[in-house]
Amino acid sequence: MKKLGTLFSMIAMLGLLLSACGGGAAPATEAPAAATEAPAVATEAPAATEAPAEEAASLTLWVYDDGRLEVLKKLGGDFEAEYGVALNVEVVTLDEIKSAMSLGAASGEGPDLVIIPHDNLGPMVENGSAVEIDLGDKASNYLPNAIDGFTYNGKLYGLPLAVENIGFFRNTDMVPDAPKTWDEVAQIGTELVKSGKAESAIGIPDMTYNIYPLHTAFGGYVFGRDAAGSFTVDDMGMDKMAPALEWVKGLVDAGVVSATIDWEASHVLFETGKSPFIFTGPWALNRFKTAGVPYAISAFPAATEGGEAGYPFMGVQGVVINGNRPNVVLAQTFLTEFLATEENYQAIYDAEARPSAWKTIFEAATGDDTIGFNAAGVNADPMPSIPAMGFVWDAWAGAGNLTLSGELSAADALTAAEEQVLAQVKK
Repeated sequence: MKKLGTLFSMIAMLGLLLSACGGGAAPATEAPAAATEAPAVATEAPAATEAPAEEAASLTLWVYDDGRLEVLKKLGGDFEAEYGVALNVEVVTLDEIKSAMSLGAASGEGPDLVIIPHDNLGPMVENGSAVEIDLGDKASNYLPNAIDGFTYNGKLYGLPLAVENIGFFRNTDMVPDAPKTWDEVAQIGTELVKSGKAESAIGIPDMTYNIYPLHTAFGGYVFGRDAAGSFTVDDMGMDKMAPALEWVKGLVDAGVVSATIDWEASHVLFETGKSPFIFTGPWALNRFKTAGVPYAISAFPAATEGGEAGYPFMGVQGVVINGNRPNVVLAQTFLTEFLATEENYQAIYDAEARPSAWKTIFEAATGDDTIGFNAAGVNADPMPSIPAMGFVWDAWAGAGNLTLSGELSAADALTAAEEQVLAQVKK
């Protein structure tokens, strides 16, 4: 409670500044009348300032999954004990969050804070609902790519909580040692299928997000960055993805991978011991453990011996402030002054073991699965959060399907996909 007075002073000062800026001439004309009625009016003035403070002494946080619900409620209680400000945590859908930060935000409705995956950030910044935050020296406590995920046009718009990426799974009975190159993966998988020990050389859940590490190993990417380090549509690298698509097409033509890419089928093949490899993420762990398939997770292979390993997209989850609510100062205090400590991040990690965005906690993580995912994602690039990314998925998936079906070459399919994205951006 020691910090409550200072905090409310900040809020009161902000309220006075906002009144001065937005109230027009009315407050100025009322001031002399108030002065002539002293001391009676003066003694009532503090009561008038108490109502806004009372209303401001509460924050609402929306989350789209309940994995951290209890720990956030507990931290909310600690925050209230220290600052006198209640934190109400509510579980809603991600669609409700996106709606509140677009349509609802414009009217000042909705929550004060939201937890989102970072790739939803761009539209919120563009429509003015997300508030820039300043971590100061505390920024050095975070993984650089986690900070990067919530940075938009060079400014930080969210407090990173956790990171996640896919990993390269292998069946350790079939493949004891992790392959170093994609040619080695193709050779091992093909031999296992040809010998009758497997039905598919590798599990491919989709032709976009999950095989991105294959593309990056061969030099492909979606969007490059401008001089300020922000993703830009002026540098698209989809036309550089052809070698990776040709790698998959080679396995299809050899009859060791199905031309019909199916997320569920690829996971079933791996968990039943009928595929030696799969690209997938932490969401598959429970089903693999339940199935009892022996597995290990490692970094992704490189295109050539001694080359750079392919890297996946990194997803970053973090907290964003709704700038259209009246409690921005309170929300900033909650994030930067209270939540951003190693102790609180450790509590969040202990409640749900997603890799932490807090550097020391991430580096100290133990367990084979966590170590494997961290190795696979050490150079992971945050998924672009610019609005143009929304146009990429269908065009990208279409290019993969056209290539595997033989309707277009990989190069032609990807060139067409890139043109499709740019045409939609121009609209």
